[in-house]
Amino acid sequence: MRNFAYYPGCSGLGTSMEYDKSTRAVCKALGINLMDINDWSCCGSTPAHTVDHLLSSALSGRNLALAEEMEAEAMITPCPSCLSNLKGTVHRLSDRGFRHKVNNLLEKPVQRTMPVKSVLQILDEEVGSRELAERLPEKPLRGLKVATYYGCIMNRPPEVMQFDDHEHPMAMDRLMQALGAEVLPFPLKVECCGASFGIPRKDVVATLSGRLLDTAQALGAHAMVTACPLCQMNLDLRQGQAASVMGKEFNMPVFYYTQLIGVALGLPQKELGLSKLCVKPSIAFDAMRSNREQEPVSKSAGKKKPETKENS
Repeated sequence: MRNFAYYPGCSGLGTSMEYDKSTRAVCKALGINLMDINDWSCCGSTPAHTVDHLLSSALSGRNLALAEEMEAEAMITPCPSCLSNLKGTVHRLSDRGFRHKVNNLLEKPVQRTMPVKSVLQILDEEVGSRELAERLPEKPLRGLKVATYYGCIMNRPPEVMQFDDHEHPMAMDRLMQALGAEVLPFPLKVECCGASFGIPRKDVVATLSGRLLDTAQALGAHAMVTACPLCQMNLDLRQGQAASVMGKEFNMPVFYYTQLIGVALGLPQKELGLSKLCVKPSIAFDAMRSNREQEPVSKSAGKKKPETKENS
């Protein structure tokens, strides 16, 4: 079993609890040991680095220093915002003078020895689509059409994030395809959803998120799949606002990719937090089943359907 220092991020204990729950459940099922970082604290999220790079780096540096004390291969997080702050700090700490200033603010100095990666990167590189496909030859998500949405910071800037293609990422695509889902050619996979402007400028978020939802819907997607808590919130919770701005009706489930992996693995739904989604996930699963029923009998015979009942 591989050991990783796990940083859930603040949203993982609040607005995106289902992301944290499904991440833990999937990693456990796939033999990835997540070791919680003792006494971790906020990395500064989106606002901190826009105000003060030194203090922002100290916030992330504190968590990096705690992770470095653990016997782990790398520090990993499911949240792109946390990932950006942590990896950005590691990048800035390459400057010895800056690292000295940061360490002067910390009880424990950060050595910059612990690699930082996303959970998505670990699942893509350490588990991989081939292993998932071999483990689940019945293709549990067969019939489900998805639009994978990465958001604007998961892979950017490329010299800092150092994972996947920053204009056309494919990690989630590979994982979803391995599970049998049809990944649609979604052209806006790295466009911004409006991020934290959902509070001061709801109109901006509604317009940007509405464009994403409208494009996914036009492609025939049954659901959108994301790896970002803020993106998921804007696309799911604010779907009604987006519909009003766009003058269209949306009823698009927005999953975390870990939730769909969990469904494919047959994990209990209570461990995946599907009940927390605003748009009912059953809409996508019903469409998936309907799609299967239209397949030739030779393709669908003997195939196992993923259990999607909430209390399984």
